[in-house]
Amino acid sequence: MVEIKTDAALDAMREAGRVVGQALAAVREAAGVGVSLEELDEVARTVLTKAGAGSPFLGYQPSFAPTPFPAVICASVNDAVVHGIPTGYRLRDGDLVSVDCGAELDGWAGDAAVSFIVGTPRPADVDLIDATQRALDAGIAAAVPGNRVGDISHAIGAVAKAARCGMPTDFGGHGIGRRMHEDPHIPNRGRPGRGFPLRHGLVLAIEPMLMSGGHDDYYAAADGWTLRTTDGSRAAHIEHTVAITEDGPRILTLP
Repeated sequence: MVEIKTDAALDAMREAGRVVGQALAAVREAAGVGVSLEELDEVARTVLTKAGAGSPFLGYQPSFAPTPFPAVICASVNDAVVHGIPTGYRLRDGDLVSVDCGAELDGWAGDAAVSFIVGTPRPADVDLIDATQRALDAGIAAAVPGNRVGDISHAIGAVAKAARCGMPTDFGGHGIGRRMHEDPHIPNRGRPGRGFPLRHGLVLAIEPMLMSGGHDDYYAAADGWTLRTTDGSRAAHIEHTVAITEDGPRILTLP
């Protein structure tokens, strides 16, 4: 069921989203050559704890997962698209890192992701992150009353196609509110004018995931969580929680 939030609920979700933004900013600042993914998870845990927030990621186990998720961030490196489990892997010069984080505060959830490069960037990775950001920006711009979910999906997909990037078609954005995952599902490709109508008070997590190889194929790694590109190409994932309002899209997960 799709839940439409009151303006007071949007303000409460902004506070949860602010914690997410702060956690991602802290993780990005802490990331560097030699820093482990587990250490980045600890950075995010500290931010959540200081804010009095919980993690919707920790212990989460959807139907496809063999075990509950053991961390408060997903940390996906290089050919990992999403859902990477933080391990003792230490970041290397040139790694492309995508970090996804959520927070629960006063009964409301926020969810966002960033992609960045550690150390010396490869031009192709810079282009990939730029394309992913442009895809998110296009999706957010389409998130206005009177449009439909398909307009968001089409906007994201058009940027990915122009950039000659692939996307994991089984995964996309989602509604969010009292729970991290709510209806409706937001595909990263779609036809304009189709799908659930957008109206004031609807809150969506919009999250393009682009794969530089140009193919849509991916596979689940041995941990049962991490999705990797089949061709070994690099991937990027950027996300914001966004409220549909009469005044335009309101991004709730800025720091």
